[in-house]
Amino acid sequence: MIYGVRHRTTYSYEAPVAFARCVLRLTPQDSAIQTLEHIAITVTPEPSRIDDRTDPFTDGSVILLIDKMHRKLIIEANSVVDVHASPVERAFDAPPWEAVRAASFQSRDLGPASPATFLYPTARTPMAPAITDYARASFHTGRPIVEAAAELMGRIRADFTYDPKATDAYTSPPEAFGARSGVCQDFANIMICGLRGLGLPAAYVAGYLRTTPPPGRPRLAGADATHAWVRLWCGAERGWIGLDPTNAIYAQNDHITLTVGRDAADTSPIDGVLLGSGDQALKVEVDVIPQDADLRAPLAS
Repeated sequence: MIYGVRHRTTYSYEAPVAFARCVLRLTPQDSAIQTLEHIAITVTPEPSRIDDRTDPFTDGSVILLIDKMHRKLIIEANSVVDVHASPVERAFDAPPWEAVRAASFQSRDLGPASPATFLYPTARTPMAPAITDYARASFHTGRPIVEAAAELMGRIRADFTYDPKATDAYTSPPEAFGARSGVCQDFANIMICGLRGLGLPAAYVAGYLRTTPPPGRPRLAGADATHAWVRLWCGAERGWIGLDPTNAIYAQNDHITLTVGRDAADTSPIDGVLLGSGDQALKVEVDVIPQDADLRAPLAS
């Protein structure tokens, strides 16, 4: 499936800003399951300097320097992406999860896609015994890893309430787990904490979700916005599979990968610092449009 993706971020400042330094991770990933056909990023006001950034997890990240006085910053990325993920089949034929755990710890690959990179806790995905115990209920002795992970994904969808008001960007996984509510970032973090607590490599994926619900059915949570899900290493033969605990589905051709990292800090589409005073307002608008649709359609609000 080929998509046109538009991601527009607008910062409005209460007082003029004299200087801003931004790191952009707005280039969709080019990988075995996804081909980036085109990317164009526009920034207003025009940056005085643009530098490529070396990032272990993200292709095409850049640093912008803006030294013009401004009260509004608009960053828009327009891309065309071909997503061609293979369906997840025969989950019961996957290797036992204990064998995958052993293989991941034996890996000597230290590259960004190595399972070893995604085994250990981070500040945003800490070891949490309660979450590990929750995950363990799906990982019986000798159970195929894909089957066990799919059940864990389904349990998170059933046991937690999607509530944008329940958490914010700084809510920790143990806090969201205790509240049994949150958003896609929280559910991905909870699943990652549980999997890593069992010794399994799990990555955080940031991207977009396109949905086309049947008439009368609700849209999946995360449509027309940035979305987050989990990527789990299932052994050398199976490789990585995507799991979306917010919607209890495998991440397939409706999921467009922007960045992959150890946690949300590695995958933030935009971060940085500015020199100014007063409050700021943030507005993010996302359109995910199949290629045969009108790419000139207005942005979602």
